[in-house]
Amino acid sequence: MNHESSLVNRLTERLIAGELRPGDRLSETSLAKEFDVSRNTLREAFRVLGEQGLVTHIPHRGVSVASPSTADVIDIYRVRHHVECSVLEHAQRNHPNATQMRAAIEAAETAAAAEDWMSVGTANMAFHNAVVSLSDSRRLMRSFANVLAELRLAFLKVEVLDYLHAPFIGRNHQVLETYLEDSPGAAAEKLATYLGDSERQVLGAYARAGQA
Repeated sequence: MNHESSLVNRLTERLIAGELRPGDRLSETSLAKEFDVSRNTLREAFRVLGEQGLVTHIPHRGVSVASPSTADVIDIYRVRHHVECSVLEHAQRNHPNATQMRAAIEAAETAAAAEDWMSVGTANMAFHNAVVSLSDSRRLMRSFANVLAELRLAFLKVEVLDYLHAPFIGRNHQVLETYLEDSPGAAAEKLATYLGDSERQVLGAYARAGQA
């Protein structure tokens, strides 16, 4: 993996973890020093992240973390429906990565008990990442990481993390148990309903916050 790809991955991981927020300015000087890369390498990474919709470049003002619009949210969930539900529907029974799904649920439950909603969100991202890992496709996983990063930015934009994340801890568990005890197809149906409800909640939060 070259320096540019590695840097894109590391910055994407920060976005998924919620360490970078919508509208945050990204300093070339500080990031180049932190990651020990040249400014040219950093600028190329910014270019790639810009193509992925994760950062925006404003002439004479520099690079900032993107702020997803309502239209972006709708498109993010469109992709999630196609990718997650299809992967789950066609997943092999008892895939070993189901252990990652369970570990993410347990991490979310622990974080929720401590009212650490940012960590609940991170665990939720890990659950959905684990769902896509059932595909055994590294290329699909790389693409889905971008979707999760945009999703995290959408969640952070409305700042009501408990409202967004709390209802879905139990539903993650239902999806997993249906996959393990019933069938991948039945689990995919539950996930489709789940994602529809999640999309409506996020769009509702956007509307209440007056976000475009």
